[in-house]
Amino acid sequence: MHQNILNLQKIEKQIYSKKLDDNTKTKIIAVSKTFKIADIIPLIDYGHIHFGENKVQEALDKWPDILSKFKKLKLHMIGRLQTNKVRQAVKLFDFIHSVDSIKLAEKISTEQKKINKNVSLFIQINIGNEIQKSGIPISNLEYFYNHLTNELKLNIIGLMCIPPIELPSEEAFKKMNNINKKIKLKELSMGMSSDYMNAIEYGSTFVRIGSKIFGKRNS
Repeated sequence: MHQNILNLQKIEKQIYSKKLDDNTKTKIIAVSKTFKIADIIPLIDYGHIHFGENKVQEALDKWPDILSKFKKLKLHMIGRLQTNKVRQAVKLFDFIHSVDSIKLAEKISTEQKKINKNVSLFIQINIGNEIQKSGIPISNLEYFYNHLTNELKLNIIGLMCIPPIELPSEEAFKKMNNINKKIKLKELSMGMSSDYMNAIEYGSTFVRIGSKIFGKRNS
């Protein structure tokens, strides 16, 4: 059996053996950025559905042919999305995890209407209030969420965060869980290869795992 499948099975066993409060299973996004189709196909053949990319151009180079052959696949945009890439992103991706400005949200709304598509969206929260990091401040969330859902009619399904490096991830995940309970969204996108089990402890429904599945990246 291919090593990537063995790696995924090990992670699945860890995650699915953990009893969550609502008995839902956390979904694993296999983050395939920088990896070739040959690394991805074994996971598709195994039956894995969710894959993540963080650059629109790389995803365009890799995924259209695969998606045309395997209709059940779900592609996630997990990186920062520039407004000039929205048209392409909306066509290609099923989920966008990094909605962090009104300008970006408006562009997504415009492009969705053109092709009659309803992408599932996450609001990215700057959980550590880091100047250099994307995401909206917690204090702006209520206004931001209401504007996106009521005015722009976007399909906001959850919140996403990338914890600050200098703080324990558990603190960020706990804070995100509390925020999500207040706003009552269904999904939480948090947790990566180094901390996904901690994220699940605090209700993550999507974990974004790359190196633990595919191995070390070349770039």
